[in-house]
Amino acid sequence: WRQHEGPRRVKRAWVIPPISVSENHKRIPHLLVQIKSDKQQPGGVIYSIKGPGVDEEPLGIFSIDKFSGKVFLNAMLDREENDRFRLKAFALDLGGMTLEDPTDLEIIVVDQNDNRPLFRQDVFTGHVVEGAEPGGSSRGARAGGAEPAPSAGTHQGPSAAAGTCVMTVDATDADDPDTDNAALRYSILEQGAAGMFGINATTGEICTTRPGLDREVTMGVYNLTVQAADMSGDGLTTTAMAVIYLEDINDNPPEFTKEEFSMEVEEQAAGVDVGKVFVHDKDLAGSPNWLAKFTILEGDPEGAFAIRTDPYTNDGVLSVAKPLDHEVRDRFELTVSVQNEQPLEPTAPASPRALATVRVRVRDVNEAPIFRENPRRVSVLEGAPPGTPVTTYTASDPDTRQLQTLTYALLYDPADWLQLDPHAGTVRTKRELLHPSAFLQGGWYIALVLARDDGERPPHAPVPTPPLPAVLVGLGAARARGRRRALRKGLLQRSRDDMRDNILNYDEQGGGEEDQDAYDINQLRHPELFSPRAKPPVRRDAPLSSATPQAPRKLPSSPSDIEDFINEGLEAADSDPSVPPYDTALIYDYEGSGSVASPLSSIVSSLTDEDQDYDYLSEWGPRFRRLADLYG
Repeated sequence: WRQHEGPRRVKRAWVIPPISVSENHKRIPHLLVQIKSDKQQPGGVIYSIKGPGVDEEPLGIFSIDKFSGKVFLNAMLDREENDRFRLKAFALDLGGMTLEDPTDLEIIVVDQNDNRPLFRQDVFTGHVVEGAEPGGSSRGARAGGAEPAPSAGTHQGPSAAAGTCVMTVDATDADDPDTDNAALRYSILEQGAAGMFGINATTGEICTTRPGLDREVTMGVYNLTVQAADMSGDGLTTTAMAVIYLEDINDNPPEFTKEEFSMEVEEQAAGVDVGKVFVHDKDLAGSPNWLAKFTILEGDPEGAFAIRTDPYTNDGVLSVAKPLDHEVRDRFELTVSVQNEQPLEPTAPASPRALATVRVRVRDVNEAPIFRENPRRVSVLEGAPPGTPVTTYTASDPDTRQLQTLTYALLYDPADWLQLDPHAGTVRTKRELLHPSAFLQGGWYIALVLARDDGERPPHAPVPTPPLPAVLVGLGAARARGRRRALRKGLLQRSRDDMRDNILNYDEQGGGEEDQDAYDINQLRHPELFSPRAKPPVRRDAPLSSATPQAPRKLPSSPSDIEDFINEGLEAADSDPSVPPYDTALIYDYEGSGSVASPLSSIVSSLTDEDQDYDYLSEWGPRFRRLADLYG
């Protein structure tokens, strides 16, 4: 023995070489080794071992005969749990004194092929564009649920493929990686008759092997059964699924299902769908490569039609953008084109059915007659006798290609003042029109006239037209009163006790004993100065929406303006609920035959119209010239 700084040397007999034992050994107890010290003592040597598998977890796997030094295996070993055990061996005399320094006892567990390969996932997914060509590139492919595929041509095994790579499938083996027990090889067990894909046996990389990947011709999804086997392909095996999706490209143009389409639509209908043009596209439904876009190329210069794409069926829906008129044009021939939202691939063939002819017939419907003038304003003199012509209506029928007769009817005549010839359309008075009346609105009487045709067959049933307001009005006081005198001779003689009259704008010269109720002309000139603070009683015949003028009235500057001045005053008086219910703007009481006051002498000095000189009325404008002709 030599003492120095290094470890102390021990005798060769006490050095124990590593002991190997196979995992899964079933004959237990099994003698592994016998250790022996050359320092024999009277009574013998006591042997012991310590470490994992003896007095440390896992306990009880190894034991030793303390007198013979034999080491035994007492349980089955699993290399995947413990691939080796490092123990210490001791030699003692009977008194417990150490005879030898402790020595190492290493037990190595030998691997057996007791583990199958395991794929990292049950299903691998990958994507490759249709039309991808084989040729050592991974362009056009992407993996999903697998490791990214390295470029083809690397780690090629016996059955490897060199094309557009899609994905890599990989498996693991729990056995010793330094043995064939974990040497894996990959293969494709099933992929259909096409045989479009191959796999690198060493790396598990799946690539295209043949041209002709066409989603529309063959299939859109390929399901491959892949296998991994240990022992370099001759041992235990396992399988998984590899699902490869072909990504669509726009290699198929949309096509009309036929060259011509026919449809009908009623005239005057706007915003309605006329019909559909049907197309077929082989590309992936719902994708931009499939979605169609339609255009009307010819036959609709005025833009009467529009066409859109049905997002669910991909068909073209033709609709009416502007109302159609059968009498103007009863049929259209449209040229419609179809293409995809996404540009077509340059290698895609041109479509022979990218154009279609759409024939649209415009059906005639019974259209309502039309009044060209609506509303119509006419004038009737107050006091006109029954049967006086008011106006004549002539409606036009848009259905120029149908022989139909128009008739007329009064739809609204609240005072029952009018009568209408149903065939001629002539409106006449039914009774004398009097002012004031609760049926007048600002001096106007409103009636509605209806025109209808005599269509009988559907869709030509009688159709009522939109009613036409016929507005009737009693014009000026002078006109109405003068007409009354012309029609009723001797009125003043028969009714001398009621000589109130309202004809012209005379200067106010003071009244006699009976003019206390006369109307002050200043109330028409300056209505704002005579508004009573207390709200006066409202006339029953006053329109609810009427209002009194708020600005001073301007006096007429010439005789021709007197007519307008009187009409404005008349309308203001009719619309003012605070004035008496008389039909003229000014009210003068009869002063008697011997009155000293004579402001109205030119009117009431005699009881007959012959004594009056009405020639001056022609100077008041065209509308007073008729009175001048009648009485001048």
